[in-house]
Amino acid sequence: MPYPSTDSGRPAPASARAQAAIEAAGRHAGTVVAVHGHGVTSLLCHGHTDRTRTLPVTDRTRFEIGSATKTFTALLLATLAAHGTLALDEPLARHVPSGALPRGPGATDITARHLATHTAGLPRLPPGLLRTALATWTTNPYQSYSPDLLWASLARTRLRHPPGTRRHYSNFGVGLLGHLMSHAAGRSYSTLLRDHVLHPLGLTDTTDDPGCAQATGHWHGRPRPPSLIPALPAAGAVRSSARDLLHYLRCLAAPDACAAERLPRGTALRTALHTVLHPGPPQPDTPLGWSRRTVRDRHLYFHSGGTRGFTAFIGFCPHPLTAVVALTNTSPAPTSRFVQNAYLLLRSQALT
Repeated sequence: MPYPSTDSGRPAPASARAQAAIEAAGRHAGTVVAVHGHGVTSLLCHGHTDRTRTLPVTDRTRFEIGSATKTFTALLLATLAAHGTLALDEPLARHVPSGALPRGPGATDITARHLATHTAGLPRLPPGLLRTALATWTTNPYQSYSPDLLWASLARTRLRHPPGTRRHYSNFGVGLLGHLMSHAAGRSYSTLLRDHVLHPLGLTDTTDDPGCAQATGHWHGRPRPPSLIPALPAAGAVRSSARDLLHYLRCLAAPDACAAERLPRGTALRTALHTVLHPGPPQPDTPLGWSRRTVRDRHLYFHSGGTRGFTAFIGFCPHPLTAVVALTNTSPAPTSRFVQNAYLLLRSQALT
């Protein structure tokens, strides 16, 4: 997803920014924008869950959130680290088949931390995925890329740079992180996510199950089937509602106020937002799974996501406590300002 640009103008009212995001999604789209700021929560819903116009969109409607899934994967990693199941610096090499490591200097040094911060040196997509995606490019490009192909792809990969030296966004890397956590814990990614993040935070609308009830996605106005990503669920399989996502963001923004009985209270939430690429001497921290921008001393955390039928934006600021969720059941388009307007809504709320 494109990285939102900055806005040098005066902040617009939240209602105007929210309406701009709704309009950017298109008048036929089902869209919801939820905002929390200055102690007040507001919700703006538009349209229906599909083009039959039977069910209106609400704050409980599930949308595919695509790459915003990576923030959940990062919190799962932080939670498992807090429980002692695996360390942030757990080597990938301990959890892949013999001979499956990529080529290049530092391949044996790749850790969970590198995968979660996009600094492992891996490409954006696994080698070979585009070939399997051609037949279903406009509907489900990931569905034919099976877990069995993952290790062969990893063995064919050459690192772009030594781990920890540069950031290069990678679906491949975060997808591998899901497998690393699953292997270390002896349970599936889906089960770990449910038991360690979703249930403790009370996120009852959130799941990575493609068979759950959700809005119908659209690509150029045509309905799309639910997204399938069997080999890389940790990179993009979650679907959620505006209600759940707003609660999730508020927990991240204010860990001490989050009543999560089985989530190591505060510890995992803080770790997800503040870690370092290499343990040792003091150095600037970086979030696990999030993009962060500092504007006038305000830290803005955000992530966007897109599938063949949906576009999502989630973002928050801890001080002042601000959270924005924007979801629509239409696919990302190069000219759309949906994500951009959602980011500007977050920025304007955090700065006022």
